[in-house]
Order: sequence, then structure tokens, then C-alpha cells
Amino acid sequence: MSVQSTSVPPALERRLKYSGPALFSYGFRPFFLGGALWSIACIALWIPQFISDMALRTAYSPLDWHIHEMLYGYLAAVIAGFLLTAIPNWTGRLPICGAPLAGLAALWLAGRLAILLSAHFGLVAAALIDVVFLATLAAAAAREIVAGRNWRNLRVLAVIGVLIAGNIAFHTEAYIYGSADYGIRIGIGAVVLLISIVGGRVVPSFTRNWLARQEKGRLPAGFSRFDVVAIAASAIALVVWVAIPSHAVSGVALIVAAALQAVRLIRWAGDRTISDRLVLVLHVAYSFIPIGFALLGISIIDPSLVPASAGIHAWTAGAFGMMTLAIMTRASLGHTGQPLTADIGTQAIYLLAFCAAILRIVAAFNGSIVLIAVASVAWVAAFGGFVMLYGPGLAGRPPAWAGR
Repeated sequence: MSVQSTSVPPALERRLKYSGPALFSYGFRPFFLGGALWSIACIALWIPQFISDMALRTAYSPLDWHIHEMLYGYLAAVIAGFLLTAIPNWTGRLPICGAPLAGLAALWLAGRLAILLSAHFGLVAAALIDVVFLATLAAAAAREIVAGRNWRNLRVLAVIGVLIAGNIAFHTEAYIYGSADYGIRIGIGAVVLLISIVGGRVVPSFTRNWLARQEKGRLPAGFSRFDVVAIAASAIALVVWVAIPSHAVSGVALIVAAALQAVRLIRWAGDRTISDRLVLVLHVAYSFIPIGFALLGISIIDPSLVPASAGIHAWTAGAFGMMTLAIMTRASLGHTGQPLTADIGTQAIYLLAFCAAILRIVAAFNGSIVLIAVASVAWVAAFGGFVMLYGPGLAGRPPAWAGR
């Protein structure tokens, strides 16, 4: 009688017996913490450059450095933390941890330092170091998704591929022309589309889960053909905007996408979540997606009514800022065994992020440096609050699966 082997594959055994630093026990830990800290640094270093003659010793213009590091630095880190945490749930495979995770975090940090010190490294070397992180993240995520045969989530990787292309375009433009244009729009468009896809899954799902425990009433509409049409229309509008940002066709496409995204959001029953701030913030964050589409579309059709930067900052300060905080707080609570409730401190950072977004949009209309400065302080306070409230837990307590 043959005896079946009960040996555990080496990779699985390493994960199950992981006993290293808690910071590298799960993907959300180093990347949420690092992303929050870097977003604070980016704003703190940008404002003095904006209001004075101060300039960092980078090979990039102050504005290009600021935009790149918010898109491909801070946001890339949060996206990495989300993917490395979500993929195990999608595939049933254990998360990347230990040395491989520390290596990914080191690549991200190397990219930040390379861009910051690009005047010493040179544009080409800084670009190569920077691009490696997202490419490695995409390869690691693809391996896990394919191994888990979770084919439907390859669409998320396709958007990450667009983000990588945007980063390459950014560096190419900076090298050839001295400033970036297409690379910025591609990066913004990729993140808007990613939130449309992933947000369209998590916002109604978390809302439904919470409402199911409350009194009977309207529940979020399930994913349907309407969602497919809304996402497709948004993708088309973003592609047109990237290609011909000043053409009327782009403006019309953006406004159509705004209307579809607004209806989509209304279908998720967000009005019933006011009493649970952890769920409500997801709806508020997503609302800046249709707002951004609408403002940007109007600015193209009639620039005298709305400045283009109003729509851009509705997306970047509003949707990106609030959605990253919403996801980071919820995931940090859930994966460290804490109750899924927003305490007064968490609600405060949500409010600060919301104020930062609104003030930055208003400042786009009147060009007020004071409003921009106040919005920046609110942003730093919001993400600083996240670091203070959640940083110790992210760096310290291991997740429930560690050591099993």
C-alpha cells in the first residue's frame, strides 16, 4: 500500500511559519504606511516650492515631481497594498510575505529616492529604477492570479499595465521635452478607471453587507449590464481625453460618463449608510468620480465656466485621496482583528480629507494661494492622522493567519 506524501510545499511552509517583522507579514502593512507617509512628504515638500523660489534638487520641474510622486509614488504604494491584500482573497492563495514583500517595498522606496535625487542619478537611471517597482508588482500579481485561475481579475492587471505605460510615458516626455503631459493624463485616467472597476465591486458589496444587518429597505443594485456600460463609457471618455484633451468630443464623452457614473452611484443606496461612517465614506469618495468627469467635461466645452484643474482635483484630491483613506482604514481594521467601526479619530481624518478636496476644487476657481495652502494642511493632517492612529498597528501586530 502506497503512502501519500504529506509534505508542505516550501513556499507554503515559509508563509505559514513566518515569524519575521510584522511589518512584512502582509502587503497592506508596509505599503499603506509607506504610501501615507510619502503623501505627507510630497505635499509638505511641494507647498514651499509652490509659494516660494525653493526647489528640490531633482532633474524634474517642481510641478512634474509633485504630480509624479503623488501618482506613481503614493498612489502606487496604496494600490500595491490593496492588490497584495485582495489577491489572496480572490485566489485562495496565501499572501506574499517576508523577504519577497520586503524586496517589493525596497523597490518602491528606491524609486522614491531615485526620483528625489535624480539630479545626481540622471533622468535615465532614475526612470529605470522607478519603473521597476510597478513592473515587478504586476508580475507578482499576475503569477498569483494565474496560479489561482482567477481569470476575471486580470482586468485589474490590465489597468495596472496602463499605469505602467503612463509612468514610462512620463519619464520619456520628461527626458525628451523637459516636462510631462500624456504621462500625467494616462496615470490619472488609469487610477480613475481602477476606482471605477474596484470601487464598483467593494462599495456596493460593503454597503449590502452592512444594510443586511439593519432594518429592511432598499439594497444596492447588483452588478449588471448598466455597470458594464458605465465603465466602458468611462474608459472611452478617458482614452479620448488622454488623446485630445481640448477637443469638444472629449468634453461630451466626459459628461456622458459623468451622468452614467452618477446614476451608478445612486443605485448603491449610499443614502442609507449615514449612520456608519466606514461605509458612508466609500460613497462620498466615489462621488468625486462623476463630479470630476462633469467638471472636466464642462471645462473643455466652456473653459470660462470651469477651470480644468477643478475636475482634475476632484479626482486626485477627492476620489483618490478619500478612497485611499477609506480602503486603508477599513483593510487595516479588518486584517488586524479590530472592529469594523470608524471611531472619532477615523471620522476626523475622513472629514479633513473631504475638506482638503473641497477647498482644492474651490481654489481652482479663484486661484487662492491661501485656500491651496489650507487644503494642503488639511491633507497632511488627514494622512498624518492615519499614520498616528493606524501606524503602530500596521508596524506591530501580525495578522491572524501568521504562525498557523
